[in-house]
Amino acid sequence: MNHATHPYEAQVGGRYGMNITVGDHSARHLRRILRWYLVNWSMTAVADAAELALTELTANVVRHVPGRHCHVLILARPSGVRVELTDDCAKLPQAPARIDELAESGRGLMIVAAVTDRWGVLPHTWGGKTVWFECDVRRGGGGGG
Repeated sequence: MNHATHPYEAQVGGRYGMNITVGDHSARHLRRILRWYLVNWSMTAVADAAELALTELTANVVRHVPGRHCHVLILARPSGVRVELTDDCAKLPQAPARIDELAESGRGLMIVAAVTDRWGVLPHTWGGKTVWFECDVRRGGGGGG
């Protein structure tokens, strides 16, 4: 059981999870999987934002997690989609205090915050963490499809 999602089990309408060792090209495949589920759950309105956020979190695993192993979980919820990446690295992600405009990295969490409705990090007692985000589907105004 994923400890990060346990409190939300009653609110989950669909789910997809996989254990994966990510590499430089994994984000492309994960985006394709995410979009397929969002289309099937009638949540295409959040697909672009969710794919971008998933790309950034995947890149963080590639750069910062020894062994690059993680568990990806995609959850359909009444309000939208929740995506979680759980790894066994205790180091928590931190947005830099100051962004160097010429730096090639350091903007990922800012992008996640900008394109999602909520995101966060849940440290685990066993030494790992879950980094998650949620994108809400706005109902009524053409959202969801």
